[in-house]
Amino acid sequence: MAGTPPQTINELFNQAMRERADQIVMRYKRDRRWHDITGAQLDERVRNLAIALHRLGVRAGDRLALLAESSPEWSITDYAILANGAINVPIYPTQAVDQVGYILRNSGARILFISNAKQLRRIQPALDSIKSKERPQLIMFEAPREGKEEKKDGAVTILADLEKAGREERSPKPQLYEQLSAQSQPDDLATIIYTSGTTGEPKGVMLTHRNLVSNTLSSGEVFDLRPDDSALSFLPLSHVFERTVLYIYMAFGVQINFARGVETVAEDIKEVRPTVVTAVPRLFEKIYATINKRAAEQSPMKQKIFHRAVEIGREVAILRDKGERVPIRLALELKALDRLVFTKWRNAVGGRLRFFVSGGAALPPELAYIFAGAGIIILQGYGLTETSPVVSFNRPGANRIGTIGQPIPEVKVRVAEDGELLVQGDNVMQGYYHMAEESERVLQRRPDGLWFHTGDIGTIDADGYIRITDRKKDLIKTSLGKYIAPQPIENLIRAIPMVEQAIVIGNARKFPSALIVPSFDALRSYAKSLGVEVKDNAELARHPRIVEYFKKKVDEVTRDLAPHEKIKKVALLDQEFSVESGELTPTLKVRRKFVEDKHRAVIDALYPKFEVEAN
Repeated sequence: MAGTPPQTINELFNQAMRERADQIVMRYKRDRRWHDITGAQLDERVRNLAIALHRLGVRAGDRLALLAESSPEWSITDYAILANGAINVPIYPTQAVDQVGYILRNSGARILFISNAKQLRRIQPALDSIKSKERPQLIMFEAPREGKEEKKDGAVTILADLEKAGREERSPKPQLYEQLSAQSQPDDLATIIYTSGTTGEPKGVMLTHRNLVSNTLSSGEVFDLRPDDSALSFLPLSHVFERTVLYIYMAFGVQINFARGVETVAEDIKEVRPTVVTAVPRLFEKIYATINKRAAEQSPMKQKIFHRAVEIGREVAILRDKGERVPIRLALELKALDRLVFTKWRNAVGGRLRFFVSGGAALPPELAYIFAGAGIIILQGYGLTETSPVVSFNRPGANRIGTIGQPIPEVKVRVAEDGELLVQGDNVMQGYYHMAEESERVLQRRPDGLWFHTGDIGTIDADGYIRITDRKKDLIKTSLGKYIAPQPIENLIRAIPMVEQAIVIGNARKFPSALIVPSFDALRSYAKSLGVEVKDNAELARHPRIVEYFKKKVDEVTRDLAPHEKIKKVALLDQEFSVESGELTPTLKVRRKFVEDKHRAVIDALYPKFEVEAN
């Protein structure tokens, strides 16, 4: 950004609006067409809403909750809340109802922004659990459709009406917005983000303006963003990753295009033709599963060409990643196969993509190599809500597959004596809201300052590239006393074609096993080719020949593991892990204990009774 670097999100936004008043800064699709928002229009809406909130009595330090799907309105509301010196408390639109109630009560939110009447009906039990005098005022993004009005009790305000009131209020007070937004200081609290957590109640991560701005500017500095870049945004803005990414886009002049939802990404990406997209590994796994399914439906000759292209592309990608020379024979063969196969892959993601950025979970290296061989670059990064979130990522032109890259500027990372990664920098949170003891546990002072304990086990090589080997608390200890890091093994298994999801289990057991969720669309085609006839997914998951196929593939990809790490048995599950069914957090992390408890019978069947040890 030109001029003095901003110190608060308010300054970042106001500076961007001055520089980009005539540019199209956001786009969204409604009623089957794309709509543009210029910098001047965005600025106008934020100012109107900020003044309207001030008129409602919102003051510095107030907590305002925001439960909605990602959209321009989400960002507008975020900027308007912060302009008042208030604190944004985002809630996932898929958050469990009991957790919504907990967050509203714990944060003491005085206003709840909610997307629509459908969401309001879903979380109504959470609102009913709050004492009437403490219940937040409701502001809804979408007015109820005609004929589907909710019962009117005067408790719900429509966002458009609020913006209109703010516009009228601004006329006699033209300087009020500037006065309000200038009050925020770098160390003022900007947001409380409740981590979904794989166990226990959510923890409210307290992030200041300094935390968010430092992470925005340091990340953007090495992101290689260009004024003509266009981004597709589809991850939830309630997650700090995508929210900070949008701050980066705003600060560095990237046009933001909002997808209509995760389910429309495949269509939206072709229409937007973005140059930059942030995603999670689950997207790439689904893309590859879809590609494999379509390949399985082609003629034997086309299938042969497809598999050869994947094989050669992967081989070339590995050589390039290691900095080794690619033999001319391989380069020529890849060039020919690229025209036949991989151009279709690149066109499917718009044809202009410079790179994906992957975060939120570990990206299987095998998958990254396959996409790199196809000319689709995925830059894996790493971060946590507690670090605003970016700690490190691979750069364009300096991408080392299998690592999470190097730390961004002004962020330090070290490995503790027990292998845990520690982080220091202006991006590190202030602590957990109303949880002093838990805050002291993860924020520990050493002779050279305060360090955040990530809970991740990792290594740093001589070039500064970081590798995550596992979560400290996820390490499996077998009944024979051997420790196993499950995530690297799960990454190997998830790279197997027709594997959607996988989890390694074996704590207090004699050996490790794996629960696998197959890609049933592709698997049914494969089963048909074997002459296997079944009624449903459950029967398919239990069929001996199908289970044998996956066990053989698991053996192949884990052949280089230590003997105690090798998967002895596998079981196939007939239902995908999901947020709704409880196996995944809203950030798509597996709740290991929940999965093990839910599928206890399946797991116990893998182990004879005498092999099960007491926990």
